[in-house]
Amino acid sequence: MRGDFSLEYFLITLIVIICSISLHEFGHAISADRLGDPGPRRDGRVTLWPDRHFDPIGFIMILLTTYFGFGIGWGKPVLVNPDRFRHPRRDLLIVAAFGPLMNLLLALAAGGLLRVGLLTQSPLLLADESYVFKFAFAFLTINLSLMFFNLLPLHPLDGGKILSSLLPERTAEQYDRVMWQWGPLILMIAVMSGSGILGTLIGPAVRQSAAWILGLPGAA
Repeated sequence: MRGDFSLEYFLITLIVIICSISLHEFGHAISADRLGDPGPRRDGRVTLWPDRHFDPIGFIMILLTTYFGFGIGWGKPVLVNPDRFRHPRRDLLIVAAFGPLMNLLLALAAGGLLRVGLLTQSPLLLADESYVFKFAFAFLTINLSLMFFNLLPLHPLDGGKILSSLLPERTAEQYDRVMWQWGPLILMIAVMSGSGILGTLIGPAVRQSAAWILGLPGAA
């Protein structure tokens, strides 16, 4: 066992990641449902219950990476049928964007709670031993991390789908062909590197965004 292992940190991080990924997948499901695809509702995905968004391999990755201090993982992908949409490319972009949007909303809610604590100097919200503080801070940083991670322009991440929907159709076809071949491998290498590559790619954005949400000095 790691010498610096903290069961409390592990459990808080695990709970926050599971909740955040469930909300992320719910965002995909509810947006696809509202845009006319009955598949997510038929599959039982238009729900906030985590078990409906459970992916065994993704969950194992959550456990392992949380243990090593940089929790990351994934939920069961929401299956979408573009033929059910009135505007397939536009609607696919919306569905892809709704996952990261849910993470942003969670981060803003948690950050807003912490900002109230900073303004009022509330011990309940600011004390180091406060579980309100610990969970709120975890929701802020983890959801910003999940948002920026999912916005990386790689398939099968949401960022890849968003970029593909924005590109001209012929360019999008070429991009999809290359990225579906190499994207998963690049992503696996980045995840297996731990906080190294991922930290370099999304760390600055997470820190700056958290500072901005909290209204800390120096935030742009």
